[in-house]
Amino acid sequence: MRNPVRLFISFVAIFCAFISILLPASAWEHWGGDRGGSRFSPLNQITPDNVGNLVRAWEFRTGDLDARAPEVMKRTKFQATPLLVEDSLIFCSPFNEVIALDPGSGVQKWRYDPKISTAQRPANRYNCRGVAYWVDGKAPETAACRARILVGTNDARVIALDARSGIPCADFGANGEIRIETGMPLEWPGEFQITSAPVIARDTVIVGSAIADNRRVEAPSGKVRAFDARTGQPRWSFDPLVHSGISAGHANVWAPMSVDEERGLVFLPTSSPSPDFWGGERPGNNDYANSVVALRAETGERVWSYQTVHHDVWDYDLPAQPTLARIDTGEGPRDVVIQPTKQGFVFVLDRDTGKPVWPVEERAVPQGGAEGEQLSPTQPFPTHVPPLLSQQISPDETFGLIPFWESGACRAQVAAARNEGLYTPPSTQGTIVFPMTGGGVNWGGAAFDPVNQILYANVSRAIHIIKLLPRAAVPDGFSPPPGHDFGRQQGAPFAMTRAVALSPVGLLCNKPPWGEMVAVDLKAGKILWRSRVGTTEDRAPLGIALPFGTPLVNGVAITAGGLVFTGAMDAYLRAFDARSGQELWQGRLPVPGVANPMTYLWKGEQYVAIGAGGHSESGTTIGDSVVAFRLARSGEAPSLRSRTIDRPGGRFISGAIAAGFVIVLMVMLAWRWRRRRIGRA
Repeated sequence: MRNPVRLFISFVAIFCAFISILLPASAWEHWGGDRGGSRFSPLNQITPDNVGNLVRAWEFRTGDLDARAPEVMKRTKFQATPLLVEDSLIFCSPFNEVIALDPGSGVQKWRYDPKISTAQRPANRYNCRGVAYWVDGKAPETAACRARILVGTNDARVIALDARSGIPCADFGANGEIRIETGMPLEWPGEFQITSAPVIARDTVIVGSAIADNRRVEAPSGKVRAFDARTGQPRWSFDPLVHSGISAGHANVWAPMSVDEERGLVFLPTSSPSPDFWGGERPGNNDYANSVVALRAETGERVWSYQTVHHDVWDYDLPAQPTLARIDTGEGPRDVVIQPTKQGFVFVLDRDTGKPVWPVEERAVPQGGAEGEQLSPTQPFPTHVPPLLSQQISPDETFGLIPFWESGACRAQVAAARNEGLYTPPSTQGTIVFPMTGGGVNWGGAAFDPVNQILYANVSRAIHIIKLLPRAAVPDGFSPPPGHDFGRQQGAPFAMTRAVALSPVGLLCNKPPWGEMVAVDLKAGKILWRSRVGTTEDRAPLGIALPFGTPLVNGVAITAGGLVFTGAMDAYLRAFDARSGQELWQGRLPVPGVANPMTYLWKGEQYVAIGAGGHSESGTTIGDSVVAFRLARSGEAPSLRSRTIDRPGGRFISGAIAAGFVIVLMVMLAWRWRRRRIGRA
C-alpha cells in the first residue's frame, strides 16, 4: 500500500497543476489578462466585504499634458492597460512611449520614446492600447533582450525593447524596429496606424492595423502581418478580404487578437471592407470580413472562419478581442471562442471548428438599399444567448429632460429617418443605426469567470443617424453640419455623414441607461443582471451627477474575490458585486479612465490599476495618469474626502452646501446691518 502522505502530496500537486491551467496567471502578463482575453484574475484579497477600504496607492503622470501642445492632446485617447512583468508595471502612452513603473510605488524605472511625429494627425487619434511580453526560451538567463516588450506605433512601426531596461533589441529588424509597408500610397501619414497590442504565439509576433474609414473604395489592405520574434524577419501575411470580383480594401484587424498557444492558433476579429456604408463595388458576403478567423500562428494558414455580418454596410465590424474559454454546455466541458459584437450579440464558437455551439438562425432583414447596393437578404442571429441590449428604437422611446421641446426635437430626428430595426440599410433619407456604430460592445471586450461560468461586458446605448449624400451634392471643400462625421467614400456614388442623435442641450436622444454592465449565464442563456455604470458628473453643469450611465467603450476586470472593476466616462474607477451587480465602491480619478483596468499582486498586496487619461472623441477631460489602489494598511483608512466629496454627486452636494452657507451668512449679515441701521435711526 502506498504511503498516504505521498498520495495526498501527489493529489495536491495534480490539483494545483490543473488549477494553473484553468486560471490565468495572477501577474496579468497579457493585455487581456491572459492570452485568451478572459480578464479574470484568481486574486481574492479584495472582496465585496472590504472593497470599501481601498485607498489610492499611487498616481503616475506621463508628463504629456505639460509637455505637449493642447491641440495635440485634444487628439489623444488613453486606452492602455499595463502588464505586470519582470517586476515592473509596463504600459504605453498615446504617443507610444513605453514606460516601466515600480508596481508598489508608481516610480518610473525606465522609459523609451519612439519619437513619433505629432503632425501626422492619425485617423483614430493618438492611441496605444498596450504592449506585448515575450521571453526567448532559447536565450541565456542573463542575455539582453531575453525578455522583450513589443509595441506597435501610430506611425506603423513594430518595436522590440529589453523588458528590464527599455533598450531597443538590436537583433530585431533595424536597431530594434521594423516598419510596416502599407502596400499603396496613403492619403496622409495618419491614414494607417497600429493601435492595439501585438500578440505573440509560437515565437511569432502578429500585428493588425487601424485604417481610416470611409475615405475611398480602393483603400489600403487590412493585412495581418507576422514576424519572427527574435529577428523581426517577415514570416507571413494574411489578407482577411477575398478580393475576387470586388473593389475594396480594409477588413483590417484593429481590435486586440487572442492566442491559443497549445493549439498554435491566433484568433482575429476582422472589420468591414471599405467603404463602410455603401458596398455596391463589393458584391457578395465579403469573406472573411466581419468574421472571427482562426489562423495557424506559425504559417498564417486559415483553419476556419465564422462571419457575424454578411456584406456589412453599418460599420458593424468586430471590435472586441475574442475571449477564449472552457465552458460547460450541459454536455461536458468544451473549448470555445466567445465573440461579443457591436450589435450586442454574443457568438459562442467551437475553438477547433468555428461552428456555433448553440444554434444561429439566418433571419430575413430589411432590404431596399441605396442605388447600386446589393444587400444580403439574411443575417445571423444567435438564439441561445439573448442580445446584451435592445436592438431597435421608436420615436416614442426618445428622451428629453425638458418636456415637449427637448423630447420633441429628439422624436422628430428619429421619426424623420428610415427605421425598420436592426440592419436597416443606409439611405439618402437618413437611417437609424441602433445600437450605434460604436456598440453595443466595443474594444474593451468581454470578461469570463471560468469558475462560475459567467460572462461580463460593458455596453453602450446611443443612436447614430447615417445619411448617404449623392456625389453631385458633395463638391470639393464640402463641410458637414456641426457635430457630423463626414466620409467622402471616394469611388462610390455616395458620400456619407454620421451623427449621434442628441437633444438641443446635448443629451443623448435615447432613454437612459446610456451605459450598462451586463452579466450573462452562458450555459443557461440567461442575463443575470444589468447595472448602470457612470453618471453625468464630469459633463453636466455644476457637476450634477445624474445616474444615467455613460457610453462604455472600455471593458472590465473580474476577480476570484467576487468583484468586477470598470472605468467610465466620469472620473471614477468602480467596483461591482459580481453576483448581484450592486455598485459597492468608487475611487476618484484625476480624469475619466476610459481604459480596461487590471489587477496584480505585489509584495503580498493586491492592487487595482487603470489608465486615466480621458477620451478625446467623447469629449471628456484629457489627462495623462495611471492610478493604482490597494487596501488600507494598518493605521491607514480611507479619507473623509474620499468617502464624501470624492463620490458621484459629492462635488455638487458640497458646492450646494457651501453656496447655501454663504447665502445664509449673507442674509444674517444683511439682517444685522438692517437692525443696526434701524437702531441708529
